[in-house]
Amino acid sequence: MRVGLAGTGRIGTAHAAILGTLPDVESVLVADVDRGRAEAAAAGLGVEHVPGIDELFSAGLDGLVITAATDAHPELIVRAAEAGIPVFCEKPVAADVAGTLRVIERTRTCGVPVQIGFQRRFDPGHARAREAVAAGELGRVHTIRSTTLDPAPPPAEYIPRSGGLFRDCSVHDFDAIRWVTGREVVEVYALGTNRGEAFFAEAGDVDTAAAMLTLDDDTIALVSATRYNGAGYDVRMELFGSRDSIAVGVDERTPLTSAEPGAGTPKGPPYPHFMDRFRVAYERELATFTAVAAGREPSPCTPEDALEAFYVAEACEISRRQRRPVKIAEVR
Repeated sequence: MRVGLAGTGRIGTAHAAILGTLPDVESVLVADVDRGRAEAAAAGLGVEHVPGIDELFSAGLDGLVITAATDAHPELIVRAAEAGIPVFCEKPVAADVAGTLRVIERTRTCGVPVQIGFQRRFDPGHARAREAVAAGELGRVHTIRSTTLDPAPPPAEYIPRSGGLFRDCSVHDFDAIRWVTGREVVEVYALGTNRGEAFFAEAGDVDTAAAMLTLDDDTIALVSATRYNGAGYDVRMELFGSRDSIAVGVDERTPLTSAEPGAGTPKGPPYPHFMDRFRVAYERELATFTAVAAGREPSPCTPEDALEAFYVAEACEISRRQRRPVKIAEVR
């Protein structure tokens, strides 16, 4: 299988390295609008470099992985689908709901699988939680807590084009909540604050936020996010049920110290960022994509799935700005 990769930034380079280890993949070809960056990545990884995106599409690909900037996602997804090339694209499908709907409309009739990158669906802990919920081990799930806590902010220039904390960061929690529970979000109430660098407020964004979600079975989900968790990268999901409870992301590297006397501290170093925390998940996700591209499996995360998570993020952003509850039906 010949797999192309468009975009050789940090996550693109990491994905190219993983692709090169997969048994279904015979060759990896990389391209970037920054030709020098692509050449350097290819040399460092021992994979093939092509001069540009047009050359990538002319290389006889069996699959395309898109890790380029968000504004390039819609065009690349549609171009691949219309060329009959199975495509994997990191979230989001597009920068807004309207753009996402246009991609869905244009790819729907192509008959080509499209997989969107929500890696928590491939994380062993989240998968185990999903199994526990489906098997009824927790009884009636009544409360969920989900967190995405970054240890430090991204570069200032990233924030204006990030889409905001809910669309960029908490959207992973929204997708994971839907996937683990099998339920849909029907209403949100969200808040956000700025107590860090001024560039968040200048971009109309926040550096810390929280949202309360109501699911369609009246389960309550509480989501929190921040760019300033100095203890380390912390992604957890806790599900509380009438029979039992389960936690995802609690191990020797969880950056959380108990205040109880004698309880001790985490034994291992905290995860510095998402690539380390979800390394296994990314490997499983891309291995699944090769099976999707080969026609052995359906897409495990379609653009329609991504749209549902984006609707929740959009509702949260409206709620934060207007300080009111927002039903998902408002943003559909």
